[in-house]
Amino acid sequence: MSRHKRLILLGLLTTSALTGCAGGKSAERDGQAADARARTPGDSIRPPRGADEEVAEQDVNGDGRPDVWTYTVAGAKVRQELDLNWDGRVDLVRYFDAQGNQAREALDLDFDGRVDATYFYEKGVNTRRERDTNGDGRPDSFTYYEGGKLVRKERDTRGTGRIDYWEYWEGGQVDRIGEDLDGDGTVDKWTRNPNNVARE
Repeated sequence: MSRHKRLILLGLLTTSALTGCAGGKSAERDGQAADARARTPGDSIRPPRGADEEVAEQDVNGDGRPDVWTYTVAGAKVRQELDLNWDGRVDLVRYFDAQGNQAREALDLDFDGRVDATYFYEKGVNTRRERDTNGDGRPDSFTYYEGGKLVRKERDTRGTGRIDYWEYWEGGQVDRIGEDLDGDGTVDKWTRNPNNVARE
């Protein structure tokens, strides 16, 4: 494979990793049904290799070092690791379900070897994203999608481990914002978007 084709392949892999706001099931169910095996923010980006896993390495950019590692168990792809910036370290890990659909992605956005964001998929479609925005190793920003559309964002703005800010989206724009002002986990103040015609 020519160097040019390898760069195009890596670009396509990168693009699909950093995009995806497609639909799925209820955001409420997605939030409650987190995969127990999912890598969470703060974990090492590269999980240990399973005893039953076989790995195939690819040198996509032609520098003599592998950039993509594909893990299989009994011939079925279970995980793929990618070095997106070619520094020799994994930056993105994709996990696949028994049907071969992408189940989740773990991303190291600041290249420190730790998971900063996790994207969850159902039947290969992105339904939820979690991100550690303050670097404490815990997710504090959550984004939910239904039917290919953004429906809700939640954040822990104080770093307490409890959601205190909610955005509900309709028609491609914020419909209302809820804020927990006293830290008890419930909305104290609602602000509605006066320009959102989607609810009329």
